[in-house]
Amino acid sequence: MRAAMRLKWAVAAAAIALAAVGCGGGSSGGGSDGVVRASWGDPQNPLEPADTNEVQGGKVLDMIFRGLKKYNPKTAAAENMIAQSITTTDSQNFDIKLKPGWTFSNGEPVNADSFINAWNYGAALKNAQLDASFFSFIAGYDKVHPDTPGAQPTAQTLSGLTKVNDLEFLVRLNQKFSLFPDTLGYNAYYPLPKSFFTDHAAWLAKPVGNGPYLISSYTKGTGMNLVKWNGYKGPDAAVNKGVDLRVYTDSNTAYTDLQAGNLDLVDDIPANQLRNVKADLGSRYINEPAGIIQTIAFPLYSPRWSSANSAKVRQGLSMAINRDQITKQIFQDTRTPASDWTSPVLGDAGGFKKGLCGTECTYDPAKAKAMIQQAGGLPGGSITLSYNADTGSHKEWIDAVCNSINNALGNNRACVGAPVGTFADFRNKITNKQLNSPFRAGWQMDYPLIQDFLEPQYYTNASSNDSHYNSPAFDKLVNEANAESSTSAAVAKFQQAEMELVKDMPAIPLWYQNGSAGYSSNISNVTLNPFSVPVYNEIKVG
Repeated sequence: MRAAMRLKWAVAAAAIALAAVGCGGGSSGGGSDGVVRASWGDPQNPLEPADTNEVQGGKVLDMIFRGLKKYNPKTAAAENMIAQSITTTDSQNFDIKLKPGWTFSNGEPVNADSFINAWNYGAALKNAQLDASFFSFIAGYDKVHPDTPGAQPTAQTLSGLTKVNDLEFLVRLNQKFSLFPDTLGYNAYYPLPKSFFTDHAAWLAKPVGNGPYLISSYTKGTGMNLVKWNGYKGPDAAVNKGVDLRVYTDSNTAYTDLQAGNLDLVDDIPANQLRNVKADLGSRYINEPAGIIQTIAFPLYSPRWSSANSAKVRQGLSMAINRDQITKQIFQDTRTPASDWTSPVLGDAGGFKKGLCGTECTYDPAKAKAMIQQAGGLPGGSITLSYNADTGSHKEWIDAVCNSINNALGNNRACVGAPVGTFADFRNKITNKQLNSPFRAGWQMDYPLIQDFLEPQYYTNASSNDSHYNSPAFDKLVNEANAESSTSAAVAKFQQAEMELVKDMPAIPLWYQNGSAGYSSNISNVTLNPFSVPVYNEIKVG
């Protein structure tokens, strides 16, 4: 996802009743009101399901919406939620039947139109949704969202969506895609109520969903209040009374507030606290594998990085990074050096192949220096590595990566970090092609498939292709993989596509990331799902 500004957020005039959020403040009583107080960061965009492809916005969408499927919080398996059944005889035509009785929090029914209208909105070129490409498998996408620059749509709706009745609709894809049902728990496919379309501005100010929580209020830069929706009929109702998401621009401040009792949950343990966190929190510290990979991406739209020799420079930079040392010294083994572009959480059957990247992802400073010199040196003689400075303890590891590169090249100014104040500003610069040097990137899986790690990030014009990588060979293999009728055959073809990334290195794999969190004694039953997101609805207060 989840990695991702086209619209300004329309916010309600009322401010959230939070005192000094991000500065150690907050409600007293340590959660005695039944509400979980958790750290958070502002999302990049308004919470339109198809326009959110980053983690902070995704957290909220997954609390206020439920889709056809939901990913099991323990195994990540795609399980039916609103879907009664999803069937196919040919992996191209799917019959989707819905469970009766589901409603949005405003009382509207969740029916076939809720999905068809939402998907048509997400796919339409005029709506400029970041996740539009998730609908590219559906027949008619090329008519509603032509890829040719300047081309105008010749249709307003996807021809591949057909309503049978209020509780059933058909989906016709433009090619076989045996894995399609497993993608339908992702937020781009969430249903939308009529109110989204009839009063869009009001909906953006206070989104209406069909999940276990309601948004009570939101103030950008401060936080968001979510309350339990007592009318929710799903099997995973909230056991607490709500969640206060508090914006922090410094993860160390959030950790300090946790220790002081002003916060209940932090799901981003600062790197410089990892040596002490077990002593500080004991059993209230969580560290477990998650479907996350950290990378360094390159702006291939920039002339600096589009020359014939630049791929060799990128490969050389990859070999100049001492992943083993950084993951041990900075991350205290809460990260594992990456040797491909996916995650071990997938397992062999899901497409993970340890060592696929080979020597190009193995630390070899002498070879790195020689390769970069043979390719003409670093563009402009040096590089900067951009990152957001507000969350994620990125400065520490960015500095370490630059030091490793500088040592390999024998030049202490070859690489320097370039901080951007906030995550939202950082993502806007990436989206608007305002970065001309490498930048930190990463991927939190949307669903546990190798396809999700590769296609959204590296397929031409895909929703999260931040590098703007364009490889006909890669695209061809991805198309062939999606058309395979068996999972094993699809995985093998996706791994062939991944080998194209080794050759072109549009992004450097750094490490696989564990999910880490800490929580106060005021709450219990705290877990992280395989996406490294707290399972908020299961957290008990008091």
